[in-house]
Amino acid sequence: MRRNSLFILFSAITLSLCALTAAIAPDLFAAPRPGDTESYIRAGKLLDVRSGKLLSNQVIVIQGDKIARIGATDEIKVPAGAKFVDLSHATVLPGLIDAHEHIFLTGEDNGRYDEQLLKESWQYRTIEATLNAKRDLEAGFTSMRDLETEGAMYSDVDVRDAINRGLIPGPRLEVATRALSTTGGYPLEGYSPEVPVPSGVQIVDGPIEARKAVREQIKYGADLIKIYGTHKFYFSDGEMVSIPTFTLDEVKVIVNEAHREGRKVACHAYGGEGLHNCIDGGVDSIEHGLDLDDAAIQKMVANGIWYVPTLYVYEGETRREDEAASGGTVSRASVHEISFRKALAAGVKIAFGTDAGPFPHGTQAKEFEYLTKFGMSPLAAIQTATINAAELMAWSGRVGAIEPGKFADIIAVEGNPLDDITQLEHVKFVMKGGQIVRNDWTKCQPAD
Repeated sequence: MRRNSLFILFSAITLSLCALTAAIAPDLFAAPRPGDTESYIRAGKLLDVRSGKLLSNQVIVIQGDKIARIGATDEIKVPAGAKFVDLSHATVLPGLIDAHEHIFLTGEDNGRYDEQLLKESWQYRTIEATLNAKRDLEAGFTSMRDLETEGAMYSDVDVRDAINRGLIPGPRLEVATRALSTTGGYPLEGYSPEVPVPSGVQIVDGPIEARKAVREQIKYGADLIKIYGTHKFYFSDGEMVSIPTFTLDEVKVIVNEAHREGRKVACHAYGGEGLHNCIDGGVDSIEHGLDLDDAAIQKMVANGIWYVPTLYVYEGETRREDEAASGGTVSRASVHEISFRKALAAGVKIAFGTDAGPFPHGTQAKEFEYLTKFGMSPLAAIQTATINAAELMAWSGRVGAIEPGKFADIIAVEGNPLDDITQLEHVKFVMKGGQIVRNDWTKCQPAD
């Protein structure tokens, strides 16, 4: 009886894993073993994201988890009996990169943020994070920067490590752990001072505390440091006013310590003094940057500071709420569009980021629609989520393009995203490191 129960349990787990990963055959693109041969992908169209050329009838040769070589079908023949995936009907691209998301957030509407911090343990939220990471991967995002755990301490380090060890599915992650802000500069807020409540970030005041916090976060596994240059904002006379958090001296200390340890600094900032403190303090990227003035844009270009705009998250209900608060005159989205267009025209380096978490994971490809709506070409938008984001993360040698030596992180869509950018919202094939995690064109059959 026990043997039958174990068999039933094993069969159920096998079928569930089959449905989750959509693998097209047992052991296909599994981890390399002695005697393993090369594997192949036939691509009807392959986008070279550097040149913008759409190459026809290509073959991608994969050895283990890396791309070995690429060539036309008349140059590279797929040997009889070799492992291969036929994507001759599809457009093939490198795996996408989301350089700003939050796997530890699962919706923030109607008090959801407070509920997560007050009622859900770090362990429970980590379970939620693993599911969110899986959704992001299946949507075609094979690499991501997770920009803070929102009160779940260093749990993102555990998720990153579990993914790297093959324990759970998910994108390759750079993690920022707790993030930094100042007293009064982050939720939870509005509770009685007699009631101790958690904070969504690590609160530090003054250069000494700031330097120590950077060291602590790196000690516990941070790949980068995130700070909040602004937090609160309001609308006044048709304009958005942002309240600064850190002083310039505090930002300089944070950046100096992070850079000394070989870590980059990402700064959440909307506009005003807090934005300029981050830029003048030498951060590596401005996150959101809703209200970039001309001086900020000029300094970002001059200093090579990246811009991760996250446009989509401010649309929809958020735009309507802002318009109600401002009397219908302005919203974060309307201010953001103006800033983005100016930054784009000035040549600011732009990387793809979405702020996924407040809206559902796995849907963040909607961001491409707004990048193109506000002035980018489809190719430029795709480059923000491939070669640009890879450069921001210092991963250019690993991901961001389908090139020999890089990880075999590959996605495919039905149509041509250069003609219809919304094709990226309907990814049908995902491979990460030579292993298929999704293939909508082939049914998954349980093993005998």
